[in-house]
Amino acid sequence: MTTRRRRGQPRLPFLLGILATAGMALFLLPVLGLFSRAPWTRLPALLGSDIVTDAIRLSTVTSLAATALSFAVGVPLAWVLARVDFVGRSLVRGTVALPLILPPVVGGAALLFAFGRRGLVGAPLEQATGLVLPFSAWGVVVANTFVAMPFLVITVEGALRTMDRRYEEAAASLGAGRWTVLRRVTLPTITPSLVAGLVLCWARAFGEFGATITFAGNLQGRTQTLPLAVFVALERDRDTAVAISLVMVLISLFVLVSLRERWRGTL
Repeated sequence: MTTRRRRGQPRLPFLLGILATAGMALFLLPVLGLFSRAPWTRLPALLGSDIVTDAIRLSTVTSLAATALSFAVGVPLAWVLARVDFVGRSLVRGTVALPLILPPVVGGAALLFAFGRRGLVGAPLEQATGLVLPFSAWGVVVANTFVAMPFLVITVEGALRTMDRRYEEAAASLGAGRWTVLRRVTLPTITPSLVAGLVLCWARAFGEFGATITFAGNLQGRTQTLPLAVFVALERDRDTAVAISLVMVLISLFVLVSLRERWRGTL
């Protein structure tokens, strides 16, 4: 690994450079392996198959729906965690972040016990509305929201806690109501963090696998998203699995690179 030294920049120790290169290789080699196995000549045909197009459609719709739902309830939650001092706030904050470290299959099982047909909320919900979440597209949305919303909440909460509140106080002193302050001052001020949180939330929902397959199943055209299609294709058609994986890697890489500089100021 070669580096350009700027004036005043310390020289990279040889051993540190070797270890850093090894660490970089751990992330780079799997991506290179995927690119090396990509069926480039058959890529358009593979990505145009019914299985892939159904999975793309479902992944796009459910991930966008999960992002919208996360925005609707996640931003208010972030505001409460950042601005309201209440008993048990640390516990609530830890619970919100739990899906980030919880095994996705465990998260799916927890959703099943809560929102399944015999679940804590699922049973009365079905009796009242007839809505059954497991093995449905709505179940995919719920699973995606569960694992993705923490990215939005944590990002927005951090921005709210560090923003200069004098602008809000000035608007309030001029007679602006709470909703006006929120809409005209607070949200515009944290827009970069809000956008970063929403994009990260969408990217996580777009790539969700474990909670989805546990809670919503793997039914083509109904609950089979792109990650689930890769899981099935690995046993039946390796080229299709590689093609889908390649698309998801490129999308994820684009999102991460685009937001890298913004993370430094928001996370």
